[in-house]
Amino acid sequence: METIYDWVTVGIFAGLVVLFLQRSVGPERDSLWQYIAAAAALAGLNQVGNAAIEGNNALYHVVAIGGIVAVLAFIQFVLRPFDGFHD
Repeated sequence: METIYDWVTVGIFAGLVVLFLQRSVGPERDSLWQYIAAAAALAGLNQVGNAAIEGNNALYHVVAIGGIVAVLAFIQFVLRPFDGFHD
């Protein structure tokens, strides 16, 4: 836990774990592959972000930040964490 990418990706991953655990006790709404895909993407993007910091590479920063935003969009629109929040 040395870089901002470590903190951000682990924080998102922790939220993903909480969502998975919450959804695992109710009726089946999601598929396991959706959680695995998001977690694997976060791991890869963390590595890209850390390489960007080590090599001072602006393109890697753009890829890492854009990828993290894409994973957040995937979580929002596919997993729908706030669906049923108003119930």
